[in-house]
Amino acid sequence: MEAEAEVFGPRTISGFLSQVSAEEPMTSDQVIWSEQGRLHLSYKGHIESTTGGTLLGGQVEIEGDIDGTETNATGPAFSAANHGVRVGDTIIIANTQGVVKAYVEEVNGAVLDVAPYGVANLAAFTTTGGTKDTTILVYGSEFKKGDDYQGSPARFANEPDFKTFTNKPIILKDYYEISGSDASQVGWVEVSGEEGQSGYLWYLKAEGDTRARFADYLEIAMMEAELGVPGTDFVDNALGLTGANTAVAATGTEGLFAAIESRGNVTTGVTGINPSTDFDEFDLILAEFDKQGAIEENMLFVNRTVSLAIDDMLASVNRSSNTGSSYGVFNNSESMALNLGFEGFRRGSYDFYKSDFRYLNDKATRGSINDANAAEAIRGVIIPAGVSTVYDQTLGRNLKRPFLHVRYRASQMEDRRMKTFVTGSVGGNITSSLDAMQIHFLSERCLITQGANNFMLMK
Repeated sequence: MEAEAEVFGPRTISGFLSQVSAEEPMTSDQVIWSEQGRLHLSYKGHIESTTGGTLLGGQVEIEGDIDGTETNATGPAFSAANHGVRVGDTIIIANTQGVVKAYVEEVNGAVLDVAPYGVANLAAFTTTGGTKDTTILVYGSEFKKGDDYQGSPARFANEPDFKTFTNKPIILKDYYEISGSDASQVGWVEVSGEEGQSGYLWYLKAEGDTRARFADYLEIAMMEAELGVPGTDFVDNALGLTGANTAVAATGTEGLFAAIESRGNVTTGVTGINPSTDFDEFDLILAEFDKQGAIEENMLFVNRTVSLAIDDMLASVNRSSNTGSSYGVFNNSESMALNLGFEGFRRGSYDFYKSDFRYLNDKATRGSINDANAAEAIRGVIIPAGVSTVYDQTLGRNLKRPFLHVRYRASQMEDRRMKTFVTGSVGGNITSSLDAMQIHFLSERCLITQGANNFMLMK
């Protein structure tokens, strides 16, 4: 039997990023971009004193912004100028004990002296936690007739807030080598590969597999990569990097999963326990999106378990009354095979498009990792569709881009998006005295995850 049996079906997993991202060249060692901050002033903190302040109403201390990314515990202490709450503002103070409205009488760094409306002080609203257990939201202001901006300290103008992020590319390499003798040998097995190569020359098969595997690595690395941990230099030493400033985050790059874990949302929802429970869990996902950008169209790339759980979840509310089966919605009829799979659906104000994610199912990729550690298994990712408007620090202008895009190193002289070159003395391309043909693959790239707060990782 001459033909090689294809027993694993399509073996490559690349194609995910081509559906949800764009590719753009860059000429620098890093990418810098800025993202908008929230428009309204909302913070986490605690009630410092129930009867403090000049008006004996109470004191509230701000500990961080509502997203938990700014705090006076690990960084500079909040001042009146950098948390945005001013004298004369009216705020909502909310925790497990209740909700009260208050007037900001004085600002002392992170501590606000407040005068509650309708109650004498904050005694009834204290909690036992004492750390980021209270939400403080500015909802307006109040001044008396003829009053000017004044207070302690003097009132100030709030400046727009934005956050700056960076990422760096990594260099990926691979090669295939075959000697001149082996290249001239004809085998008796007819081979074929994902790249379209076929024939009785085995090295065509091996080279094609190496190329296909490297193309997969380009995509897998953009999803799985992590930046070097500050304060350690083990990877730097392994790569032979030296110098005092190379150890801190000099290696690695921030991949999709790492970006979502650090700046996005993580859920354990849609577990497949039962359709009713899955609907409740899915609604919690929607509630989290409501707190973020509320982007209407989203793409679900999920493993087989979650895909079937979503099908069951939707089928449970789409059943024919007489047969208990779902037909007619997808041009099915009662007498033909039923289509029990759902590709798109709408819940609330959100549209979702579902697709199986081969990378999470294949035993040779993430499928085996998920089997080894079910508690940390990545079951899917929810990615917003559409584009975002961002200010690119390198180019110096606002640009519209997909939320995901790959940046690769390129200039007029060198393009490192996917570089392939042949060296050696075999195959007609003589570049050295090496009695072999080496086919080299190289790329230098990184993934930019903009608006990670709109993404969700399903674990």
